[in-house]
Amino acid sequence: QVHLVESGGGLVQDGGSLRLSCAASGPTTNYATAWFRQGPGKEREFVAAISWSGQITNYAESVKGRFTISKDNAKITMYLRMNRLKPEHTGTYYCEAATAIIGGTTSNLNDYDYWGQGTQVTVSS
Repeated sequence: QVHLVESGGGLVQDGGSLRLSCAASGPTTNYATAWFRQGPGKEREFVAAISWSGQITNYAESVKGRFTISKDNAKITMYLRMNRLKPEHTGTYYCEAATAIIGGTTSNLNDYDYWGQGTQVTVSS
């Protein structure tokens, strides 16, 4: 069973930056991981995904050029660098693992079978 722990959230002003981290433990098989965001009163939405190798990435249109997903396989840790944050980026950010997605990525929430507790990001205007 994959165990995921997010960290790095917090309160930041409009235009600020944050870096989220997701530490994974458990079976280290070749699976995809991603970040999803759930805003107040909203459904969880896709932000960015990365393949196990780190060579394939996929972003939601709304964050392209602003957010960067990366990973360090030696530490089995995934990151999300968020620049030029806006109030609409506020929400709980979840790290998710899709153990059936081998070698690639997916933006479909239904493909993800493990997730962490989330880390809160609040962007003030």
